[in-house]
Amino acid sequence: MIARTGLGLRAQKGGAVAVAVVLEGGKPRVVSSTLLATHAEGDRLSLEPYRVAHGLGQGRAAEAADAVAEGRARQDRLAEAGLRAIVDGPFVAALLVNRAGWVTNLLDYSLAWPDHVPVAEGLAVREALRTGLRACGVETLELDEKSLPERAAERLGLASAEIDARLKALGKAVGGPWRKEQKLACLAGWIAALG
Repeated sequence: MIARTGLGLRAQKGGAVAVAVVLEGGKPRVVSSTLLATHAEGDRLSLEPYRVAHGLGQGRAAEAADAVAEGRARQDRLAEAGLRAIVDGPFVAALLVNRAGWVTNLLDYSLAWPDHVPVAEGLAVREALRTGLRACGVETLELDEKSLPERAAERLGLASAEIDARLKALGKAVGGPWRKEQKLACLAGWIAALG
């Protein structure tokens, strides 16, 4: 029987931290830790479509909408291609989310609140990941990032300190970088691998 891979994804500007985890004898092993790009090098529109739209201003709303649509389409294509390249074989994805789901129109949000454009960029990457996962036909679960440690403790039957120790050990085995983002994606992938 082929072990199912859990792919933890944490969106950030320009892409996502992606950590693939398999279970061997019930213990997690990281098989990949990488950055999945949702932008092309030198392509500002795919990197930050809402910043570009904000720069056009509210007086050019149609142009801003077209720029966002094109930038988002590029992000979607890059996310799908990146996902297809990461994992070979059966896998389930765990996409980390937060409580910013109340923002329903990212363009209006970006044009009205210039300080919040980075939030829109992160939400756009998350949506590109969703689109790519659907296109790849990947089973996906969404995990709230803030409640992930508590959910993991329940699901894994381990104390928080034990989970932290195991994540640290997994990071040593993988090498750098192994920051908070990688640990969160790893934990999400671990939960996804459990099924």
